[in-house]
Amino acid sequence: MEDLRVSEIMQREVITVGPDTSVRELADLLSKHKISGVPVVDEGQRVIGMVSEADVILQDADLHFPHYIQFLDSIIYLESFSKFRERYRKAFGFKVSEIMSQEVIAISPEASVREAATLMADNKVNRLPVTQARKLVGIVTRGDIVQAIAESKA
Repeated sequence: MEDLRVSEIMQREVITVGPDTSVRELADLLSKHKISGVPVVDEGQRVIGMVSEADVILQDADLHFPHYIQFLDSIIYLESFSKFRERYRKAFGFKVSEIMSQEVIAISPEASVREAATLMADNKVNRLPVTQARKLVGIVTRGDIVQAIAESKA
């Protein structure tokens, strides 16, 4: 496995979404294909974000309404309106761009599988978009790496 390159184990057919894809469409896509996340790409197939089922779940769970306390005929507001507005927008945001992670950790197809595994472990991610000249050429998942290890031991 020492010499194995990402290009040898990556999936070349990658399911992607655009930043304007609705969260509902994303959830349907993840469910239909039984995958847990996808790259978000622009018109030029450049990776601009990653979005996962965790982002979909968190956008739904993160919303809570601001708390008010009535105290001697006054109302005390316990959460800033801007913070609430941001949570509301994120929870009911209809676009992937509103819930995606913009910090993309990508890898080159020429990198070793060991480098990919280390990058995933260090950054606690389950998948890495494989890019060349900033364009998406594939994806490698933890499952791909586990399968490569199993096949190399056989």
